[in-house]
Amino acid sequence: MWKCGAFILLLGLASLTCEAQFKLYEKGHDSYTAGKYEDAIRNFSEYLTKYTRDKSLDVEVYYLRALAYYKSNNFKDAVPDFEESLLLGHANTGNIYWFKAKCQAKNGLDKEAISDYSIAIRELGEDKTAKSKLLYERGLLYSKTGNLVAAKEDFQNGLLINPDNEDLKREFGKLGNVTITARSTTETPSSTSQSVVKKEDIKTKKEEPVVANSTPPPVSVEPTMAEFYKDEKRYALVIGNAAYPKNIGSLKNPVNDATDMARELENSNFQVDLLINATYGQMRAALLKFKDRIEASDPEKTVALFYFAGHGLQHEQENYLVPIDAAVEFEDDISRYCFPAQRMVLANMERSNVRMNILILDACRNNPFPALNRSIDQGLGEMRRARGSFIAYATAPGSVASDGNGRNGLYTQELIKSMRKPGLTIEQVFKDVRANVLRLSGDRQNTWDSSNIIGEFYFKFK
Repeated sequence: MWKCGAFILLLGLASLTCEAQFKLYEKGHDSYTAGKYEDAIRNFSEYLTKYTRDKSLDVEVYYLRALAYYKSNNFKDAVPDFEESLLLGHANTGNIYWFKAKCQAKNGLDKEAISDYSIAIRELGEDKTAKSKLLYERGLLYSKTGNLVAAKEDFQNGLLINPDNEDLKREFGKLGNVTITARSTTETPSSTSQSVVKKEDIKTKKEEPVVANSTPPPVSVEPTMAEFYKDEKRYALVIGNAAYPKNIGSLKNPVNDATDMARELENSNFQVDLLINATYGQMRAALLKFKDRIEASDPEKTVALFYFAGHGLQHEQENYLVPIDAAVEFEDDISRYCFPAQRMVLANMERSNVRMNILILDACRNNPFPALNRSIDQGLGEMRRARGSFIAYATAPGSVASDGNGRNGLYTQELIKSMRKPGLTIEQVFKDVRANVLRLSGDRQNTWDSSNIIGEFYFKFK
């Protein structure tokens, strides 16, 4: 009876805690709508420090705090919050990129601003009013950076949408002498007018004897695998973290693993971004760039691959990848300073709708935060099967893989070898890896993968 009463008391305390934390969100929201941006930032920031908060609200909290920073002219702090809201899958993608572009321009980062404007134009292209404004603002940046041809083209395209816009007219007029390179095929006068043919100009064609064609008709040949997949775009983000501080513990192999994996992927026609010993901010920026790249590609012809080697951990049904600057002292620091693989990496890859996502985690090592041993599960957990995704782990869920004694960890060493074998489907590659790792580890390390893919994928064609 006493235990039951204590349990009910704990539930009541938990409910009161959640309610108090939700009030912080409400205070932040109310302060923002009232134009009290400093109060909004303070309330939202305090809310995000609460370990037991409702994390489903994080995406909106980061977005509103970013807007509060923006409206307080704190453009530097606004950018990371806009990025976080994008990574968490906020629905207002186009406008977030628009705000982010404005912040980048205010921060003097013109190249980054132009890139964000381009994405905003793509996302908001159906909204003609927004598109003409975006073209005007991007045109001003092109003009500022000396790309006058691109600037004039933006102003011209803006006028095609909104011909009465005085700002667009003025800026287009300033660039009157700039020539926009024609994109259509040029026509010669002869292609647009009829020529008069005189009788004397016509030469009699000499008739040749007709010879029966003895050459057999061509036999239709099935295209090779390489020809069938020739238009496929392959993008990869590869991260290797090893230089952890003493309290976490440095690792021997991840830098070599990531470097060798990147090289092998390039040999398999992937366009690769490689990060070595990355901080949380660098990992986030790289993932955002990776996300933008795959979303801009033809989804039916695109394959995206993410590879991570380094420390990883499982906490509250989420797998976290550990950056080299993770300052984890308490349990609630994990979600703040480590990178959620399911919520940020896999979810963003899935939202891109490309034909196949491949996620490879060589991060099932020992617990990097032994002081928090009670709250951290051993190894990594199995993630839900995302649509069109192939997820591979160095070892089975809840198990730990060794760092390795040679240049590479055992898992990546065998994976690279299997990737080089021509004509193997992705499933065959990872079955080959599993057999070899089991054999070489004396049955101690059983690799793991889960798949929800449709169609085939080959690292190397026959």
